Amino acid sequence: MSWRKHDYDDIPGTYVFNGENACTAYGLNKLLYSFNHEENRKAFAVDPAAYADKFDLTDEQREALLAGDFLQILRLGANIYYMAKLAIPSGVSVQDAGAAFQGITTEEFKAKLQAKGEGLEEKLEKEGGFWNG
Repeated sequence: MSWRKHDYDDIPGTYVFNGENACTAYGLNKLLYSFNHEENRKAFAVDPAAYADKFDLTDEQREALLAGDFLQILRLGANIYYMAKLAIPSGVSVQDAGAAFQGITTEEFKAKLQAKGEGLEEKLEKEGGFWNG
């Protein structure tokens, strides 16, 4: 199957989950989705390599998964919502993953989030709150 190029394909730092990724990363996303069930998270935690072998991963996907390389997993076509499920059996927080995506420490990532929230209450009071009517 051939895929047509889109404008969003060349946005730096953007990894769009589209039809092409859905096809090429089906096994990877199936594995990530399986973490909806506790027994699968436990099986992965006990032996990640053996668990990965149950899915049709490419060598590159398997390597990124076993290395815990969140950014590479995303680049290889993981659905971001399914990928968040990897944090649980990997013992990392969503903030850890967010930091890894940006190539910064978790503390730096948390500080960026805090900075973005500064003045939010005042702004909502001035412009009107979305949840206050």
